[in-house]
Amino acid sequence: MPKTSQLVLSLESKPGVLAQVASTLGRAGLNIAGLCAGEAAGGRGRLRLLVDDPVRASEALKAAKLRVSHEDALVLTLDNRPGALAEVAEKLARARVNIKCAYGTTSGPGSAQVVLTVSNVAKAEAALGG
Repeated sequence: MPKTSQLVLSLESKPGVLAQVASTLGRAGLNIAGLCAGEAAGGRGRLRLLVDDPVRASEALKAAKLRVSHEDALVLTLDNRPGALAEVAEKLARARVNIKCAYGTTSGPGSAQVVLTVSNVAKAEAALGG
């Protein structure tokens, strides 16, 4: 289970913000491998991004006057079957590790990828056998 660094941006929730972020990264030649965007209180939004080069992406976003931070996350490859995510979530719950953010994708039968931001990465890795 690879640990990764995802980018986190707290931005105003308004039309064009995601376009600005995606364009900035595109112009820098950086690929977005995953994203999770949600609206928070007060007209703000939080955008989490997996990119192919987090350091270069941070530099490009900062040059565009966007505030960016990093947080550790786990990228899990699960069987694409009912209950696979439940098994992971139950292991983390038993280890008292909080899942702060989760997003995932699948492209049909086989496997699915899930990204988890958790309260304690090392403890989560141990609970999941990684």
